Amino acid sequence: MYKFFLLVAVLAFAQASAFMGAPVITQQRAPIARNGAASMEMRARVCDLLGKKPNRQARVVTFSHRRIKKVQHVNLQWKKFFSEELGRKVRLRLSTKGIKTVNKMGSIDAAAKKFEIDLSKF
Repeated sequence: MYKFFLLVAVLAFAQASAFMGAPVITQQRAPIARNGAASMEMRARVCDLLGKKPNRQARVVTFSHRRIKKVQHVNLQWKKFFSEELGRKVRLRLSTKGIKTVNKMGSIDAAAKKFEIDLSKF
């Protein structure tokens, strides 16, 4: 009698543990190469050179003195600069202050060296 209950308990445990293991992966899906709009990634609204980000602390005070939160976005522009080190144009998303900084320093290479940015990624 004792052996019967022991056998039933062992079988019940074995059956329950069969369903509690890690899932079995039969196939791995290969990444699909996409082009056009399907391949677009959302980028943060951040200057590639200076790292300026939107100000999320701003408030608008109305005539009735209510305070409403608003976001002050950075004035970002897509701009192409010729990199003499790479021998090609690089397309960056810069703030207008970042564009002025590049113009003041004379080249995108000098500005990238100062702010430690790898232009080969752009």
